[in-house]
Amino acid sequence: MSVPRTPLAAALEHGPLVLDGGLSNQLEAQGCDLSDELWSARLLADDPGQIEAAHTAYARAGARVLITSSYQATYEGFAHRGLGHEEATALLRRSVELARMAAERAAAERAAIEEAEAGRAAVERTAAVRADVERAEAERAAVEGVEAERAEARGSAVERMAVGRAAVERAEAGQTDPGDMGHVGGGAAGAVWVAASVGPYGAMLADGSEYRGRYGLSVAELTRFHRPRIEALAAAGPDALALETVPDADEAAAMLSAVEGCGVPVWLSYSIAGETTRAGQPLRDAFALAAGVDQVIAVGVNCCEPGDADRAVEIAAGITGKPVVVYPNSGEEWDAAARSWRGRSTFDPGRVRAWRDAGARLIGGCCRVGPERIAELAAVVRSH
Repeated sequence: MSVPRTPLAAALEHGPLVLDGGLSNQLEAQGCDLSDELWSARLLADDPGQIEAAHTAYARAGARVLITSSYQATYEGFAHRGLGHEEATALLRRSVELARMAAERAAAERAAIEEAEAGRAAVERTAAVRADVERAEAERAAVEGVEAERAEARGSAVERMAVGRAAVERAEAGQTDPGDMGHVGGGAAGAVWVAASVGPYGAMLADGSEYRGRYGLSVAELTRFHRPRIEALAAAGPDALALETVPDADEAAAMLSAVEGCGVPVWLSYSIAGETTRAGQPLRDAFALAAGVDQVIAVGVNCCEPGDADRAVEIAAGITGKPVVVYPNSGEEWDAAARSWRGRSTFDPGRVRAWRDAGARLIGGCCRVGPERIAELAAVVRSH
């Protein structure tokens, strides 16, 4: 499988990219049962085609970065299902492969659409040039019937006719004008990147503790928990690792330690409440952990209230000077006891403008944000 020629970090220098939305809600919309403790990770073993289909839905909606289904995929969780280390490693690798296949399909589809549009534009240009040639020939015929002092005008018409004929020949041969290069396929223009999800320790517990943090484990213990999965995902060749929905600055420190030497760039994204992590640490202190880490290509927040993201983007950019990643929930509230969502959606793609102006370069949605919303968000990004 191929990867984008442009590294994700380099692409962010040219403007914002659209992330996907919530994988679980799309899988449920496809009819999948996610009541298992492994959540969407169960499908890596039982029905991987559903995961690829969900990724494809987001890519077709305009997502340029797909996040894998490995959020709740851990060696410990798979062991509870009776899967050995090698089987679990294969499933972690599969999570990246499924996203990559969807990314390649979407990129190919997008390139085909752009090529078709370019072809239609070429036909229109050819028709316009033909019309100009016909006008030039008519002018020449008229010029040839007048006195000698009109010879200069005749020469001009003949020259325009020659240039026009050459343009027609180029268009009919399928050649493009140098000014048209860069609009069809290739490079970063149609690329779709893959970020391998690394969820917090609490996601493995499947008891809602990823929204609280403070597990009673040391940074060293959390580092030992995260490192094997990170190594397996990095070996699968994603474009980045998404250290996401991190509720606690201590766990962030552990994850940053665990990714050292893995050879893959990462982004660090906290789950927050107001201007603190879920564990209660000030965001300024939490973001500062990544400020001097070159491996971290973006910092920000996800799986939070859309309103909380506004100020968080400003703080992340101001503290770290790095591109910001932001992908909040729909605004509904998760009831861990009932394992269901309550309330109404407050996710507004119109917020993208303020996020972008504050420094956001990876912008998408998390839980309960589906392909329709991502398509709206992508349209806003394209319009600016």
